[in-house]
Amino acid sequence: MKEAALACGFHKVGIARAGPLDPGPLDRMLARGAEADMVWLRTQRTERLDPARLLPGAKSVVALALAYAGAAAGAAQGGRGEVARYARGRDYHTVVKRKLKALVERLRSRDPEARTLATTDVAPVMEKAWAERAGIGWVGKNGCLITTDLGSWVVLATVLVDRELEPDPPHPERCGDCSACMPACPTGAIPEPGLVDARRCLSFHTIERRGAVPGSVAARMGRWAFGCDDCQTACPWNHSAGGATDPELAATRHPSVDLGALVAMEVDEYRREFYGTALARAGYAGLVRNAILVAGANGERALAPAIRARLGSDLAGVAEAARWALPRLALPREGDG
Repeated sequence: MKEAALACGFHKVGIARAGPLDPGPLDRMLARGAEADMVWLRTQRTERLDPARLLPGAKSVVALALAYAGAAAGAAQGGRGEVARYARGRDYHTVVKRKLKALVERLRSRDPEARTLATTDVAPVMEKAWAERAGIGWVGKNGCLITTDLGSWVVLATVLVDRELEPDPPHPERCGDCSACMPACPTGAIPEPGLVDARRCLSFHTIERRGAVPGSVAARMGRWAFGCDDCQTACPWNHSAGGATDPELAATRHPSVDLGALVAMEVDEYRREFYGTALARAGYAGLVRNAILVAGANGERALAPAIRARLGSDLAGVAEAARWALPRLALPREGDG
């Protein structure tokens, strides 16, 4: 299984014995309401904690990681918006699913009767918890899965199997006394180690959130137009992480985005530019909204006319974003301090 996973292009693989997970971390988040609008985290709680609910008879969980570190792109400058590093190439869901299909085919060529369930980020499987239990890495104080050689620049997947496979030992926690990620969060979304409050998290608001973004969050967006890497770039394990990356996830397609183009973009242009990339997850309305908020937060006055034209928009959250941004783009009057 491990040889097959590496041959299919995954960078790390580990095996855990299937069984119920500790409900503590998930329940701590749900008790705080930190899942925000992601109601599926609550409604699918039982399935997330027990793989046998998804694959009856599951005996092993194969945890997989694919690196996307590559070379860090320079910070976005005026007129541009930042994109989280994982989303700068192709949509990782497409890339990982293709590798998972190849892996399952290899398994079934050896064991045609094996039953499997392969997942990446769309099924109620807690990939980070399984990666930790399978020895790939540990869940850090920023809530990310951290590995000693690739840092947290990895996307995860799992294969549930109804076969007994030799398990790996769980990975020990290696954050120690370091908490560099917590104060690095621009919105204070990590109130305690390992707990990320989506109600404050820029990644949630710029990707998953539908509708208006609270002004208190928008004011701290910096130049993040899609996602946020601040808690990861602060992590010492990422400072020395290797440059391994899947070629399709390399930061070649959208190392950053043009704010003016996004503000004025029509839906057909959005489809041509962003389908097949992770940025499509935010949706057309989300990307327009994000660009307006970044422009307002950074004083991009040249974009004020285009933003004003969005005041009457019926796209979710866009008119509200324009109303928030325009006062911040107003030219100072003569005599103002």
